[in-house]
Amino acid sequence: MKKFFGEFKEFITKGNVMDMAVGSIIGLSFKDLVTSFTNDIISPILGVFGGVDFSDMKWVIGTKEVIDEATGVTTITENTLNYGAFITGVINFIIMALVIFSMVKLVAAVSGWSKKLIKKGDVEVPVEEAPAPETSEDILKDIRELLKAQSEKEAETANK
Repeated sequence: MKKFFGEFKEFITKGNVMDMAVGSIIGLSFKDLVTSFTNDIISPILGVFGGVDFSDMKWVIGTKEVIDEATGVTTITENTLNYGAFITGVINFIIMALVIFSMVKLVAAVSGWSKKLIKKGDVEVPVEEAPAPETSEDILKDIRELLKAQSEKEAETANK
């Protein structure tokens, strides 16, 4: 169990997880922005030109009449499929996908520009990459080689 929590702590403290958390929070905020944009700007514009308001679109499956015995008031409830809300959700998805696609294209373009800026004349300046972190297997191999070299050295000294 201690190993599990150690691995979890290592996972949480990595920079990528923190970046992902910040991205998720910004994404949730952006979702609200896109939803507002769709509901408050796109849908009314489509309603003006197409005569359709998506928020009111529904299909009534059935109705139920409920009578309150104490007051004698009759209320009618409808069971509906609100497909207008679904259409609004599809529009939200398309807008989000378009924005994400644009961001990926922008990052790719900036990456291409930065590679061009790194070049000096016809000679490319190599970009140093961070060395891969050593694994426990690599460390154990190094220790084994050191112990083997040490034992061979002791054997040579004993033979002299």
